[in-house]
Order: sequence, then C-alpha cells, then structure tokens
Amino acid sequence: MREPDRIIRLKTVLSRTGLSRSTLYRKIAEGTFPHQIKISVHGAGWHESDVSRWISDPVSWRPKGVGD
Repeated sequence: MREPDRIIRLKTVLSRTGLSRSTLYRKIAEGTFPHQIKISVHGAGWHESDVSRWISDPVSWRPKGVGD
C-alpha cells in the first residue's frame, strides 16, 4: 500500500527548492511551479510529490494533465 502524499509548508518548499519566496510565487503565477492547496482558513501547502517532481526537472515541469 502506498503512503499518503504529505503536505509540506512554505518554509520546507523554500528550503528544498532553493528558491526565494518572491521567485516561488512568480513561478506559481507563470504556471511553472505547482499551485498551493488550501489546508485551513489561513494556511496552505503543497503536495510533496508535486514539489519533488518539479525538483527532478524544473525546466520542463508542467502541471499534471498539461502535455501528457
């Protein structure tokens, strides 16, 4: 059985990607980084698998379903 996909927060995403906060949000707006998911009224995070997929190939990363 597969383990559930973890949700990681901004601090972890910045640490793992090496991106600055402003660059991260610019890439989200451009569609070249995974979008956040809402996890509470004031909180959001990312699926760890999406971030890992981006880290493995940041240049050609596209959201799932786009160009598949």
